[in-house]
Formats: sequence, structure tokens, C-alpha cells
Amino acid sequence: MNRSRSRLGLAVVALALTASACGGLGSTDVQQTSAVARAPELAPDQQVSIVFESYNFGQAGAWTETFKQLIEKFQAAYPNITVTPQKPQGNSANPATDTIPSLQSQLATGNPPDVAQLGFSDLDFTIHQLGAKPLDDLVGKEAVQANFSGAKHSYAPTARTLGDWGGKTYGVPFVFSTPVFYYNATLFQQAGLDPANPPKTWDEVRAAAKKIKEATGKDGAYLDCLTKEAKDWCFQALVRSNGGRVLSEDRKSLTFADQPTVEVVQMAQDMVKAGESPKLGQKQGYEAFARGDVGMILETSAVQATFVKGAKDKWDLRATTMPSFGAKPVVPTNSGASLYIFSNDPAKQRAAWELIKFLTSEEAYVTISSKIGYLPLRTGLAQDPAGLKDWADKNPLIKPNLDQLAKMEPWTSFPGTSYLQIRDGMMTAVENAVYQGADAQATLSAAKDQAAPLVPGGGK
Repeated sequence: MNRSRSRLGLAVVALALTASACGGLGSTDVQQTSAVARAPELAPDQQVSIVFESYNFGQAGAWTETFKQLIEKFQAAYPNITVTPQKPQGNSANPATDTIPSLQSQLATGNPPDVAQLGFSDLDFTIHQLGAKPLDDLVGKEAVQANFSGAKHSYAPTARTLGDWGGKTYGVPFVFSTPVFYYNATLFQQAGLDPANPPKTWDEVRAAAKKIKEATGKDGAYLDCLTKEAKDWCFQALVRSNGGRVLSEDRKSLTFADQPTVEVVQMAQDMVKAGESPKLGQKQGYEAFARGDVGMILETSAVQATFVKGAKDKWDLRATTMPSFGAKPVVPTNSGASLYIFSNDPAKQRAAWELIKFLTSEEAYVTISSKIGYLPLRTGLAQDPAGLKDWADKNPLIKPNLDQLAKMEPWTSFPGTSYLQIRDGMMTAVENAVYQGADAQATLSAAKDQAAPLVPGGGK
């Protein structure tokens, strides 16, 4: 497929690759926040081919099959637009971790995907370094807001602005979850616990985990928030719920060695030391829960289909909202990704926008939510008999996600071109403390001191 060479993309990535040799992802001097030309409407018979890169195509099971079905439906509705789906280049166990390197590599050759799915934690870098197009300029602010409003059901207010920067929309939020607390009601009963009254605080989680371990020999609780592989979206929810932040509100100072964060890590470390939580990697953790070998798990709804399949006719799967740290309010953050346009070709830009509108439509969310378990960002669908009401009534697992959406806070993206080093350094420190027994305060402080010079305009 022929696509126009992106001069800006080459400049961005040349700088990025140069700086990466020194440990960063690129120069902060390149900014792509200026206006772009409006993409004209396509003629009814105008043939356009676009490439859509999504980490969902690299995941087995419900993800890949569901998104293939959506692309087929789109092409039936838009026979003049041919969509080539592709997964990010790379071989990581979690394809979502390959998204940024993949896009950088393709920008370097002048052939970026026309539309790509990128995580919320990549927002700063995606806009300022990779050159995502401002949709307000490309198709008009009214068109962007009209898509959020929808034909019948609008986006949840907390979801609409997750792809915004500086008053403009760059990415359309696509799929995400808040941290859901799933639990095995069968193990609860075997341990003498009340499945109708799941733990509401982390102290109660620890007590329940101990009882499950003692009574059944199964593991008590697993938090898929504490490893480098898991990224930091769920970890940020824990920190915010304990009154802390990983980054100051002015985005100039790292705060992940402050006391609230240390307390979260210390609690998780204590759970592991006490045998209340197993030493498992991300995939090991959710697969063990799906088998019925773990009593509780804090997890994204993206793997809900795996849990439902594992529990079917074997054990009773239930879910509730995140536990709290005592009387402190729970502050969920979001996982997931937005859809961005990178093409410089006007026809491809317009075709990419049509694909984005379809993938975030009411029809698409009915498919995405019912097949995978992701939140329907058009939340009214859950009460619509023509939408997801029947499914939602039969699947109460969706309720904790919907309940937490109103009080959700965004997954914070670290600033600068070395943001992945900052994030991964923090999560490596968390993992070493929780699972290797390293001192929580000393390990987090060392990671913060090492990362501080990488923060533009501050770093203390």
C-alpha cells in the first residue's frame, strides 16, 4: 500500500531514536500541536485504503475475533473504504507494550498506520512527539462533539475528554475499564465468608484472603497492579485512593516516593509476606483466578470474558467495586486507549475518521461490551432494551465498572520523551518491593531520584 511519506514523522523519530541511545524516547523540542487542514468529505464512489493498527489484533480469543467482526461490519457499510487491520510490530507477551515502538518504527520509514489505538498513558508523547492530528481541526470541533453526543446515547462525561490536550481533541476514547474487584463466591462459601457481603476495605480483603488460604489451600487475593508488565493504570488507582499521586498536578515533580504510595506498596508487600497474595506475573495471576485457584483479583474488565469462560459450570464468579483504604474515598483510574489519526493524506484522514466514528458508535459498543466486557462508554446503552439492557441484566459483572465511572480520574501520562523509562522504573521498584522484599521507601526513592532528571521543566 502506498502512503505519503511523513516528513514530520521522520524528523520526530530521527530525534527520538538519537535520544533513545541515551535512554530516552526522543527530543522534547518537536511539538505537533498546530492546526492542520480540514480533510474533505469523500465522494460516494471514491476508493480509499487505510491501515488500522490495534493491539487488540495481537490478543487471542475474544479480542481479535470481536474486532475482526467490527471491521467486516464497517466495510459492509462503507464499501469504498478498505481497512487493513494489523497488530503492532513486536513480540511482547502483552501486545499493548509494543504500540509506541511500532509506531515510531513506521514513522521512521514514512509509513505510519493511518489510524492507531494507543494507550492513555502515552497521551503526552503521542501528541507532542508522534504527531497525532488534532481532530477538531481535521474534521471540525462540531463533528467531534457530535460523535460524542451520538444518535441516541452520549459518551459518559468523564470519558469524553480523555484524549484532549490544550482544549483540542486528539484522540477519541475507545475502550477502557476501571479496576474491578472480582471474587470467587464458591471459595467464599467454602471459607465461611458471605459472598453477598464482599470486602469493602483492604483490611477486610486481607482478612478474607487469610481465611480462604487456611480453609481451602487456594490463594487469597491477587492485585494485577504491581508489576512492570501490568503498567501503572491500576497502581495509580491504588495510590489515588490512598490520597496520593505519582506525579504532581503541575506535571513537574515525581511524587511516587511520597508516603501514600509507600503505604500502598508496603501493604501489598505485607500481603505477599503473610501468604495472603501469591507471587505471580500478570498472565499467571489472571489465569490462576480463571481456573478457580485464587479467591479475589483486582483486574481490568478486558479479561472478564476469560473469567466467565473459566468459571462456567465450575464456580460462582462475582464482582464489586474497588476496596478502600479505610474511610478514604475510592478513586478509580482508567485503563485502555484512544483512537488517533496519523495519516497526512486528506482522503485517508477522512476515511480514518469514518472508521473512528463507527468503532465508537452505539452499534460497536454493543458488540465490544457484550463480547469482551469493556465499559460501554455510551453508558445509556446499559438501560436501553434495544442496546445492552438485556445483556447487562444477565451480566451483573458490568455494574461495578458503571458505578465507578462517575468518580473516575484519568490515568496520568508521565511527561517528556523518557516517560516510559519513568513509568517502568517506578513499576520495577514496586515489583521489587512487593515480590522481592526490597524496602518500599528506599526502593521507590531510588527510582524517583533516578527518573527525576528525565522530567522536563522540573524533575524534583
